[in-house]
Amino acid sequence: MKILMVCLGNICRSPLAEGILKSKITSQNSFVDSAGTAAYHIGNQPDERSIFVAKKYGIDISNQRARKFSPEDFDNFDLIFAMDDNNFHDILKLSRNNSDKQKVKLILNEIHSNKISFVPDPYYGGNEGFENVFQMLDEACEIIIKKYAL
Repeated sequence: MKILMVCLGNICRSPLAEGILKSKITSQNSFVDSAGTAAYHIGNQPDERSIFVAKKYGIDISNQRARKFSPEDFDNFDLIFAMDDNNFHDILKLSRNNSDKQKVKLILNEIHSNKISFVPDPYYGGNEGFENVFQMLDEACEIIIKKYAL
C-alpha cells in the first residue's frame, strides 16, 4: 500500500506523519511519502522543530525534502491523508474523478471517525505545538497500521 501525507508546506506536519508511519510499518509492500499543497518550501528539509521532536522519539526525518502535491499523486498513492480541512479541500480541487476523491481522508478521522478533527499547524508556535502534533499523529498512525495491516 502506498500512502501520502499532505499538509500546507510539507515541512512540519506531513514530514512528521511520514516519519512516524514509516517507523511503524512492518509490511515490505508499503511506501509512505509526504507533500504540501503549497510550493513555499520545495526542496527544503523539515522544520528544525519537527526534526527535533521526531529525533526525541527515535525517528530521523532530516533526509526528507519538501515537494508540492500534484494530480499524478492520485495515480501513485492508494491513500492520501490531509492534515486539515483546507488541505483536504485543496487536494480535492485537483482530483479528476470520484476514484481520486475516495483516496483523500483527514488523518485524525482515523481516530475519531464520527467527528471532523484537524492537526493544528505548529509553524508559528513554540516547541510544545510540535510535541502535541507528534502525539496526535502517532495515535493516528498506530490506528492506520492496524486498520490497513501495514
